[in-house]
Amino acid sequence: MDFETLVRERRSIRGYKPDPVPKEVIEDIIEIAKGAPSSMNTQPWFFHVLTGEPLDRIREGNTERMLAGAKVDREIPVHEDGYQGIHRQRQVEIAIQLFEAMGIARDDKERRQDWVMRGFRQFDAPVSIVMTYDNSLEPATISHFDLGAVVYGLVLAAWTKGLGTVINGQGIMQSSVVREHAQIPEWQTIMTCIAMGYPDEDFVANDVKSVRTPNSEIVTYRGF
Repeated sequence: MDFETLVRERRSIRGYKPDPVPKEVIEDIIEIAKGAPSSMNTQPWFFHVLTGEPLDRIREGNTERMLAGAKVDREIPVHEDGYQGIHRQRQVEIAIQLFEAMGIARDDKERRQDWVMRGFRQFDAPVSIVMTYDNSLEPATISHFDLGAVVYGLVLAAWTKGLGTVINGQGIMQSSVVREHAQIPEWQTIMTCIAMGYPDEDFVANDVKSVRTPNSEIVTYRGF
């Protein structure tokens, strides 16, 4: 598969088969992803790969806390009031695409709630990779950029191995739960996680691909 085809075909996967992912396959994916650039070669990233009982405990803890109305517990700054303007519009657009694919009506509160809770369960994927960085690098805006690069490399590499992924901020919204069961040291900051597994071909939302903004709205040229 050439690079352009890889980028255009890859999409976020939110429904997985229960089949385990071999450790050696994940190791190879991470080895490829580490080729990402980083500021001054700092390579600030750490990969905490979870499956089985530790991941189940995180799912349970996330679900219990969110259903109990616990306050969001994340270790990086977030927009507490949510996205606004065009960014909110794009968020709503992908939600509409997903709900329409799944046949979830606007007034179906039970199924909408179940969809939200899937995110806190890491979409029931057999593997979750929690991404952290060395917090001695705070303020860490550049490290956030570096983690974005390595995570994109990871999801592309996974796709070439027949594995689906979704970058899942919901999965670390109760970061203290994640830190406990993933045994993440205090000197690392939790940024996000990636659900990973073999795509379930019968899960219709897996066919959804978000619409990208046209270049005319986001690109400027000077001197051409």
